[in-house]
Amino acid sequence: MADDKKKRNKKKKRGNGNKKKMTTEQSEAFKSVTDWLFVGSSSPSLSSSSDDFAVTIDSGSLRCGDKLVFELHSHSNRSDGFLSPSKLVERAYNNGVKVLSLTDHDTMAGIPEAVEAGRRFGIKIIPGIEISTLFGSRDSGSEEPVHILAYYGTSGPAMYDELEDFLVKIRDGRFIRGREMVLKLNKLKIPLKWEHVTRIAGKDVAPGRMHVARALLEAGYVENLRQAFTKYLHDGGPAYATGSEPMAEEAVKIICKTGGVAVLAHPWALKNHVGVIRRLKDAGLHGVEVYRSDGKLEVFSELADTYSLLKLGGSDYHGKGGRNESELGSVNLPMTALQDFLNVGRPLWCEAIKATMKAFLDQPSDSNLSNILRFDRARILKGNSAWSCGKELMDRCLAIWLTSDERKSNDFEALRLKLSFVPIMSNGSCVTVGP
Repeated sequence: MADDKKKRNKKKKRGNGNKKKMTTEQSEAFKSVTDWLFVGSSSPSLSSSSDDFAVTIDSGSLRCGDKLVFELHSHSNRSDGFLSPSKLVERAYNNGVKVLSLTDHDTMAGIPEAVEAGRRFGIKIIPGIEISTLFGSRDSGSEEPVHILAYYGTSGPAMYDELEDFLVKIRDGRFIRGREMVLKLNKLKIPLKWEHVTRIAGKDVAPGRMHVARALLEAGYVENLRQAFTKYLHDGGPAYATGSEPMAEEAVKIICKTGGVAVLAHPWALKNHVGVIRRLKDAGLHGVEVYRSDGKLEVFSELADTYSLLKLGGSDYHGKGGRNESELGSVNLPMTALQDFLNVGRPLWCEAIKATMKAFLDQPSDSNLSNILRFDRARILKGNSAWSCGKELMDRCLAIWLTSDERKSNDFEALRLKLSFVPIMSNGSCVTVGP
């Protein structure tokens, strides 16, 4: 028994000795990322800081060198995913994810539910979206579909209504596109029903190719989802159709305008990836997906270096199952890449908060108040039923969204002063802000 114990101790020592030490650069990146991760979870100004995430993210339990999983590309059933936002967050929690971005296609409808679930499971949510666009080649005149990811701060986009109007047009086009795909399938002697597709998509969800593929599978016209795409629905396939997607440059510009980080999704799927990256960089693109569950793709890493772009990535998890789908949280993003991402994102997100607060200052309406509360309502309202003035609301928001250094901005101080004279009013009546 004593000999066995000695062997185990020796093995343990060898294992500890084999653990790689972080470089100074990696250690600094780890500290920077974790400082952001715990913003709002231990602020003394909060009424009960230990419960802001419900299942508290314990900063003391993280040590330099521990794996910190960011999942920056995922989908729920608010677009073409299989899981609800809550179930997606729960799965992320079970997979050890600490930060999750829900990036549904052309909608942010699932973000509030994801944020609330994140509070329960101790996962920080980055509000995101994947925008469907087209890219036109100046050389050949051809177009190909391009998807642009947008990442926002906890407060969400600035000028939310303008972004939503942009997205509504795309979603409306998805209905037209879906019907066209069904018509093309019908011409191929596949009598798929449009009602079958919309039933799978669900109420208020704009149908996508995945919904058509699922309908084909349920109706027995294909053996699996992969076959639905390879045989009928792939880009340029016999049942493929486009909707009313904007040009990719337009999407990048509106992401930048509304305070988001714009990242090119799955560039390996593009025919003209160099041309796309070059032109979108000119439009304001911040980054490109480089990392997948099977590692870093060097060709895109080199392009990111060439055009000074962030190197990011995510699983693109939909929850459809099968060996061809990467698991949620399976992409290993280097700590330095995460630090670079936050170094770009955090100033943009601060500016978005300023713009949203200023819009409320200029017009203290129900609509502008809703834009402040849209994605983080429960935490903002915790322990509060109403505020006497806009300054109290702003103080609450900044305490849970920003670090103390970020809150010291002269612009924020000027806004706080002006908002102290603005009652939370709408049409001359006090707005009661309840859960």
